[in-house]
Amino acid sequence: MSNGHLLGSLLYLFTIVAILVTLSKRLGLGSILGLLIAGIIVGPFSYGPILTKEVSSVRNIAEFGVVLLLFVIGLEMQPKKLWSMRKEVFGLGSAQIVFSGFFIFLYTVFYAKSWQIALLIAPTFALSSTAFVMQILQDKGITHTPEGQTSFSILLMQDLAVVPLLALVPIVAVNQVTSAESIWIEVLIAIASIAALILLGKYVVPKLLDYLAKHQNKDAFFFFVIAAVVFAAWLMEHSGLSMSLGAFIMGMILSNSKYHYQIRAYVEPYKGLLMAMFFVAVGMSIDLKAMVDNPLVLLQHLVVIMAIKIVALFVFMIFMGYKRSTAISVSFLLAQSGEFGFVVFGAMKAVGGISDEIFVASITIISFSMLLTPILVNLSEKLALKFDTSPIKIKSAYVPKTEWEGVIIAGYGEVGRLTATMLDYANIPFVAFDIDAKRVEIGEKEGRAVYYGELSDLDFITRIGLEKAKAVILTIENHHTAAKIISHIRNEYPYLRILSRTKNMKTRDLLVKHGVSWAMPVSSEGALRLGAETLLGLGRTREDVIDILTYFRKNDYETIKELHEKDEKK
Repeated sequence: MSNGHLLGSLLYLFTIVAILVTLSKRLGLGSILGLLIAGIIVGPFSYGPILTKEVSSVRNIAEFGVVLLLFVIGLEMQPKKLWSMRKEVFGLGSAQIVFSGFFIFLYTVFYAKSWQIALLIAPTFALSSTAFVMQILQDKGITHTPEGQTSFSILLMQDLAVVPLLALVPIVAVNQVTSAESIWIEVLIAIASIAALILLGKYVVPKLLDYLAKHQNKDAFFFFVIAAVVFAAWLMEHSGLSMSLGAFIMGMILSNSKYHYQIRAYVEPYKGLLMAMFFVAVGMSIDLKAMVDNPLVLLQHLVVIMAIKIVALFVFMIFMGYKRSTAISVSFLLAQSGEFGFVVFGAMKAVGGISDEIFVASITIISFSMLLTPILVNLSEKLALKFDTSPIKIKSAYVPKTEWEGVIIAGYGEVGRLTATMLDYANIPFVAFDIDAKRVEIGEKEGRAVYYGELSDLDFITRIGLEKAKAVILTIENHHTAAKIISHIRNEYPYLRILSRTKNMKTRDLLVKHGVSWAMPVSSEGALRLGAETLLGLGRTREDVIDILTYFRKNDYETIKELHEKDEKK
């Protein structure tokens, strides 16, 4: 492909994506539907296709976006929190696969060439799309609501179901006899791989991150994080598990790390781009011609399978004591079939378990179920409101609520640490960030909320969110970095109070131009305090000293400014 043709194709693709995502969001359907339709338009099954042979390649590359998505989710999911969800993961998650799979089996057994094939097809359709569901939850900001947590628990169990499903392919598709010993070996390999990943993430990765952070090697830090995620995904895939499960485990292990805020800021931009490409690639896989050739049959299969999944999960959640509004939201949200179906049906086709016709029909059903997901989610929201009108309470994914609504301190050096001590004494909650790993370690030993992070990074500021912060205090020495942080924060949060230390009056004026609320050279106040103590020691009364201090501080330290201006003129 020539450079001209490549650039033309990219221009066409990005233009179509921009237009359709804008329209889709304007209609209240979210960005995913627009990305899917864009994929259909540019894909090989449309008239005048732009991308023909690249579908599988694009999807394989873009699947790394799903891996990064699960890694970010893992960063927000501490092990204690996951353990508290064990009933939902193993109880409700297992029940969803079994009940939905059972009723789908009763339906597909009439169409499959054998009941053994139907036994494999049914649980595959019962699985949902982790990529679609988690992206929708994040877009709507409901990841930490009951609906979001329940959906995530079920999806996590579905990821764990990958091993037995893949193991069943050679058994039921081509009637290969697999010994119980070989099955146990596969299970043990999976368990050993998970254990190895946990040990690596807990003991090796943090040590290397400590080393890179202490040397402030930002580029190497970023690439090592990506390498750790890729290795986790690779290890799980070669153990018969899903790549996304490996990324989630690595993220969950690092969720207790002092670096998890900075790691998230590094990963998020790439995750968003790759996730968008993933949905475009799924759209490219949708063959409208296949639906037109057998519209009624495929429509019947699509409707019946999605209806079974909705009804089965809804009924079981009601039986388990969930609110009807939650049951409606979760059952509609998980109604689609997942991207793992592409893998299972591809494996079945490769060993001759299913015909080309059944393979195309299955892929079409999965793709169209994904296409309908945003519409079904909007419908479920309207239905859920009829049963529950209470507002949704969204928990913070980053820091405890008291700290979230307190003060943000940039820099935990001598000034930052003293500022934190004063806030502690006044019982004012705060969170501090520093790019010096030693300072972060000091804060951790003191039992304070001090994390590794760089506030001069706009992505980092955006990811941690400052909507409820009472103030931001900059205690860093470099005034260029301080000015950059102030500009970023002022653009995003125009009414947030920002206070900063400065080197001198000249740099103070620079920070004022960038939008700082209050700034003062630490040396100036130190000099005033030194002079005050000297005057008191020479016998001047405290009232006289206060008057003198007031004189030098009046009109925004005008007298001190004049001294600096005279020095500059000399």
